[in-house]
Amino acid sequence: MSMVRDYLSLLKLRVVLLLDATAVGVMFPAAHGNPKVTSVVAVLLGGTLAAGGAHAINCWFDRDIDGEMYRTRRRPLPNGRIPAWHALAIGIALNILAFGVLWVGANLLAASLALAGSLIYVFVYTMWLKRSTPHNIVIGGAAGAVPPLVGWAAATGRVDLTALALFGVIFFWTPPHFWALAQMIKTDYARAHVPMLPVVAGEQSAKRQSMVYAVLTAAVSVVPFFTGSAGPVYLAGAIVLGIGLVGISILDLEGRRWTRRLWTYSMVYVALLFAVFAVSPFIP
Repeated sequence: MSMVRDYLSLLKLRVVLLLDATAVGVMFPAAHGNPKVTSVVAVLLGGTLAAGGAHAINCWFDRDIDGEMYRTRRRPLPNGRIPAWHALAIGIALNILAFGVLWVGANLLAASLALAGSLIYVFVYTMWLKRSTPHNIVIGGAAGAVPPLVGWAAATGRVDLTALALFGVIFFWTPPHFWALAQMIKTDYARAHVPMLPVVAGEQSAKRQSMVYAVLTAAVSVVPFFTGSAGPVYLAGAIVLGIGLVGISILDLEGRRWTRRLWTYSMVYVALLFAVFAVSPFIP
């Protein structure tokens, strides 16, 4: 049973759950409250396979870094409980399977977007930016913003302004969320020589830039109301949640204790925002 848990840990299913929620959640407004069941199942299954596969490849490539960090050194690859090539093989196989599931169950556009997200995460973020620039998560974070595009494409067969705005929400949200975590485990990243922004430029720089990205997140989150994809209830929710995100980012400038609160609230923020958007077609 412990071996099964080790293999499942390669997929980082807790992260996958949040990615799946952003993909499936947008399908209801996109399809005016009535997406095809087959498309929803395909996005849920295909998204899980694609994201889990990308994470497995990430674990394979980053096993040296993981072995240096206290937070990750007990993972199965750096700890030697799983052969490294297993993670690579699993990751490639899952992404091939994900492409097929999404193509058959939804459409080629959704399948291609999911594959693009995996490729960005593996080649752009993991293999290139993560080890070379403190802005790694800004550009590489685009991979995590792809699921809403996948869900929208699966439901409509296209990508429009609303879908791009939802992509923008995750894209701009990622830096304040991830930099908050990076501040809390800064010594780990420094030990592993990963140039995260708080390590290279200091915590105050990371906090100031996080505030800017929080403002951008809040601003782009209201776009679905103006495109007609969501109603006033969503607009109110987006404004309130956005004020919370920006407010905590501002408070975080003054003291370390707010960094953990920003990290926690950022997860709540994205979950609630997409939940409100998902139910918006059912609210008069």
